[in-house]
Amino acid sequence: MSGPSPFAAWWATYALATGIVSAGLDSAGYAIPSRIALALACAAWLAAAAGLVQRTHGEWRVETPAALTTVAATAILGTGFSAAGQQPVAEALLALAMVLWAVLLTAEAEGRRGTVFLRCVATQGLAVLGATLAAADAVAWLAHAALVLFWLGLALYCFALFRFQPRQVEEGRGDHWLAAGALAVSALAGAKVLGADSARLYLWNEENADTLRTTTVTLLVLALIACVALFLAELFWPRHHYDVRRWATVFAAVVTAAATLAVAAALDVPWLEVAGEVLLWIAVAVWLGCTTWALASARAGTRRLPVRSRARR
Repeated sequence: MSGPSPFAAWWATYALATGIVSAGLDSAGYAIPSRIALALACAAWLAAAAGLVQRTHGEWRVETPAALTTVAATAILGTGFSAAGQQPVAEALLALAMVLWAVLLTAEAEGRRGTVFLRCVATQGLAVLGATLAAADAVAWLAHAALVLFWLGLALYCFALFRFQPRQVEEGRGDHWLAAGALAVSALAGAKVLGADSARLYLWNEENADTLRTTTVTLLVLALIACVALFLAELFWPRHHYDVRRWATVFAAVVTAAATLAVAAALDVPWLEVAGEVLLWIAVAVWLGCTTWALASARAGTRRLPVRSRARR
């Protein structure tokens, strides 16, 4: 059995990070850049799906990280389509993501690296999309299902944190940032579940709403603290070489910004919205920087290939 496909992993992580960029831009009111990012995320998602389908014969176990990332990306893409008013497409993506999530939830995680948090990320991605559709379609049961997924995602985070090796903060190649990204996407899910309530849907009583608000704000604060801590760790232990796992860092940055904007909207806190927009543009710069780094690395690899081929001869 061959190892995990870097092709599928790259496109899956790129689709997830770019889909979050689209969601963040939409939350900030930048519709056209959001749609452009959504189109890029869709193209990457199709490439990731094609890479996984080619390796389904007995190889799902080694592809679990890329597959779980694709589940999360599917849910985030559905959120983007819902924001664009394409509810049937979003509903179809939710159904697809749920099926894949159910199949992969009990699959073996990869070691003790940052990928152990992918179950939480995928589960909270489903909660985000479910709550978004519940708000758009005024469907109470979907909001309650999203709430269940939200709490399940937190339980999965705790389980992953127990398995995660702290030394990955020093040795990881970028995927250790999923420890922060999973917190941020959980905060995003909590904000979306809060936002699903309306005059048409009386979902939560005051006590339940207070618990949800407190939990969501706590998750956002923890995500921000984790991002700062991991950034400082990058200064102490810099990673100078490009790795596909660096896209987990980009995901953590952009989802933290998107979560800040979502929490600001759900709780009606204007200053937090300003902070979220600042974080969003920093995250977009990180996304652009990593895209440039990836392209430069691919170009350098292509240039070295003929030299290696001649050496073999």
